[in-house]
Amino acid sequence: MSLLSKNKNTLLPFAIGVPAMIWQVLFFYLPLFIIVVTSFINISEWGEFQGFTLQKITLFLTPTYLRVILSSIFLGLGNVFLCLLIAYPLAYFMAFSGKKYKNLLLFFLVIPFWTNFLLHVYAWFFVLEKEGFLNTLLQWMGLTQEPIHFLNSIFSIMVMMVYYYLPFMILPIYSSLEKFDYKLLEASRDLGATWLQTFRRIMLPLSLRGIRAGVFLVYIPSFGEFAIPELMGGDKQMFVGSVVSHYILGDQTGSLGAAFTVVACVCLLLSTIAIHFTLNKLLLRPSHASKK
Repeated sequence: MSLLSKNKNTLLPFAIGVPAMIWQVLFFYLPLFIIVVTSFINISEWGEFQGFTLQKITLFLTPTYLRVILSSIFLGLGNVFLCLLIAYPLAYFMAFSGKKYKNLLLFFLVIPFWTNFLLHVYAWFFVLEKEGFLNTLLQWMGLTQEPIHFLNSIFSIMVMMVYYYLPFMILPIYSSLEKFDYKLLEASRDLGATWLQTFRRIMLPLSLRGIRAGVFLVYIPSFGEFAIPELMGGDKQMFVGSVVSHYILGDQTGSLGAAFTVVACVCLLLSTIAIHFTLNKLLLRPSHASKK
């Protein structure tokens, strides 16, 4: 009986995880497999299988499409940099200085997700349009004489990207800083370290997991973002999401969209690996004193 109960305890977590595994296989791995296969097979106009080909892949290795992929990489990196620049001080304040208001701050951070995404976009339209809040404020302060054209530009795209993805950067960093032992900072100050040395050699390395998680949570969806560049950028600049939607939604260009998706995913994977090693090198680099 004890052996039977032990087997039940062992199989219970597996049984609970089986539905999630089936869901992941059906709605992630199977569609991904279909996309990869579709990008390498050649189908005639009559729907006949004519073998495998690399023609659709090589079509998207031209400078035109590589520039689109590079633009998406820079868009994701710019969003990551701005979100990290804003998120780390906010997460630091929430973890160390705003503990009394922690729940309230987390509530204000999460509440935008309770409303529809399109409402956020239209709200920023009213803020950034020529006669909107921002232009009115700048003219009232005497900083500008005429309205500035903010919409349909890379500026409006980045504003909306940072606004939408900022919580994805704050929450992982806050989670890592919340568990941080504050005595380490006091010990560092007692030993004569400056604030910058303490931040560089203690806080950043120990919060690397949260930073890395936030960077990937922001960078990966930013790379393939479609709605924000389309709505806020006025479809003036092409990114990966725009090209994929253009081919996938076409009548007879679905296989081309699958091929471009494969090429873009490979570039995304390579750039993600590069970001991973860059973060480790920058944040875990030994100090000069330790080298000596």
